[in-house]
Amino acid sequence: MNPIGWREFESAAQASPATLAALRELAVSLLSDNMARASGIMGLQPYHQPRPMAGTAVTVRTRAGDNLAIHRAFDFCRPGDVLVIDGGGELSQALMGDIMASYAESLGVQGLVIDGAIRDVGAIRQRDFPVYARGVTHRGPYKNGPGEINVPVTVGRMVVNPGDIVVGDEDGLLAIAPGDVDSVIAGARKQGAKEAAALQSIAEGRFDRAWVRAHLDRMMNG
Repeated sequence: MNPIGWREFESAAQASPATLAALRELAVSLLSDNMARASGIMGLQPYHQPRPMAGTAVTVRTRAGDNLAIHRAFDFCRPGDVLVIDGGGELSQALMGDIMASYAESLGVQGLVIDGAIRDVGAIRQRDFPVYARGVTHRGPYKNGPGEINVPVTVGRMVVNPGDIVVGDEDGLLAIAPGDVDSVIAGARKQGAKEAAALQSIAEGRFDRAWVRAHLDRMMNG
């Protein structure tokens, strides 16, 4: 085993294509609501043309502003993965730009989630390959290490474990444990149908808001 700071572990089992396809059909907000509204990656922004993202997490923890471990992590990525990078939220050096994002896409990676800075956003914004990051800087990275691959990481205040299923859309990002994904999908589908019915009732002028007064009375009178 490599020493602490340079550890590497094999990538976790991948989610099935059917599971990933189902997740891409569901809004992240619906998925989040079925995870107690308490989960989610915070503070990262999409820098790509809108496109839903879902894939199995390959994780990287790297020294702030250094991308040697990210280059190495490409060797662990398979089609259907999402590369999740814990750069400590540091924005002084970009961890990657257009070349590395393009290479990740060529591997079949489904997206990049970077708790750090990127650059070349003009080019990245022209494509729909998902790239989420905390910020932007023109200053490039160092390549000295250390870094660890397929270890638990913290990205945007959420712990992401190797093999978690990472989903993203214009509202944000979420990581789902493989053992929870079927129940989360089922709940999100049920809620999606409920919300569609609510929108239909609005369009038809019969939207029921009686619950507001009942809920307010309950909260005020405890």
